[in-house]
Parts: sequence; C-alpha cells; structure tokens
Amino acid sequence: MRALAPRLQGERIVGAEYRPSRIFRGEFPPELAGAQVLQVRRYGKFVVADLDRGFLGIHLGMTGKLLFDVAPHKHTRAIWEFAGFRLNLEDIRQFGRVLWGERLPESIAALGPDPLEVSREEFIERAKQRRTPIKAWLLNQKVLRGMGNIYTDELLFRARIHPGTRTDELSRTALARTWEAMRGLLEEAIAKGGSSISDYVNTAGEKGTFQLAHRVYARGGEPCLVCGSPIEKIVLLQRGTHFCPRCQRR
Repeated sequence: MRALAPRLQGERIVGAEYRPSRIFRGEFPPELAGAQVLQVRRYGKFVVADLDRGFLGIHLGMTGKLLFDVAPHKHTRAIWEFAGFRLNLEDIRQFGRVLWGERLPESIAALGPDPLEVSREEFIERAKQRRTPIKAWLLNQKVLRGMGNIYTDELLFRARIHPGTRTDELSRTALARTWEAMRGLLEEAIAKGGSSISDYVNTAGEKGTFQLAHRVYARGGEPCLVCGSPIEKIVLLQRGTHFCPRCQRR
C-alpha cells in the first residue's frame, strides 16, 4: 500500500485487460477507461481502490502480486494501464480475488474493524462477548479484519497466551496485553516490508524481511528464543499453529 497509493492516487485509468481466472468472482470489472483513482487503501487483507465511478477490491491470497511495469506472462490475471505506466496482477495458484461494485462490495464492507484502528477497550469488549479460542477469534475477519495465521501466532507468543485459550477465560489485563502486542507486531512487520514466506513481494518485486524476526511461526521443534523449550506445532481450526508450551501455558 505504501508503494501503490502515491503512484495511483489522482491518476486516470487508460484501459484494462482481464484474463479468465478463478480470482474474478461474478462479473469482470468494467474497463473503466477514464476513471480516476481517488484513493487507495488497505481494508483488512484487501487493497481497495476508490474510483470516481465505483470500487475495486483486490485480495492477493497466498500467491498474488501487484507489480508495476513488468511484462505480462501466463500467470498475469489483470492489467491496468495508466499514462506512462501499468499495474499487473499476477497469481500463480489463483487463490486471490478481484471484486468490483458501484458501492463497496458487501463482502468487504462487512469486515470488522482494523487491528491498527480498533481501540483497546473495543478490542477487550469484543473478545469478552465470545466463547471461542483466542486464535479463532483473531482470525475471524468479521470480528477483526486483516489478521492472518503468521501474525496471529507471533502476537500470541508476544502476549504469552496459548492459542487455544478461550477469549472469555482471559482477563482484561491479558486481553490488553494482546492488543498491545498486536499493534507493536504489525507496526514492526510493516516497517520491515512484511513476511515473504512464499511468494509475497512488494510492487517492485522485492521481498520483505520480517520473516527473519519470527519467533514461533514455522519454527516447530526449534528452541524457543526466550526459554529454550522446543516450539510446538499443532493443528487448530485446520491451520498449522505454532507456540511455546512453556511461555504460553494454558
């Protein structure tokens, strides 16, 4: 988003090309020739472009990439042409999504508050209203938009909370600690360009570096960086979940 917004905002779309793909849900977006990009923002895991005639939402999924000025190839799913440059959407496995609407698409608008915008008190109250494992609650996009598997494991380690602990069993102090860990973790990850575990790169094709700072994610069997205990990996909600059994006791 830090690369997309200054480049796109205020620009007009000259033309667009959409190639048959599973990432397009429903109808293809219109070509939008002449449409102006008013704003580009992150909305949870979506990149949302507010245009002067509608909204375009892009979810990168596991292997999606938005790249400036690269040659199209067989994995290119969409191309937006601007005066003097182009933006390509590439997605090898086609787990991403492209949504279009004259209004913000309902599946995007229905998402919960942003983890960097939700207040401490709202975070605590939302958690106290549920009886679900804290990891499941954090991953629920209608409760809190944007959290994924990597950062949920990492923030729960920082907060010293077992991922299977129910939200209603956590004290307000523990939930406040989780909120603080979440904000600090995300701000640090953004500053380091994100986590390039698989295919993630920025708009220049450069990898992030935050994966080098992971303390539990993908470190199953390795010693905890705090206490030395082996990091455990379990399956929770059909997701690989990493934690330290000593630092994150139930």
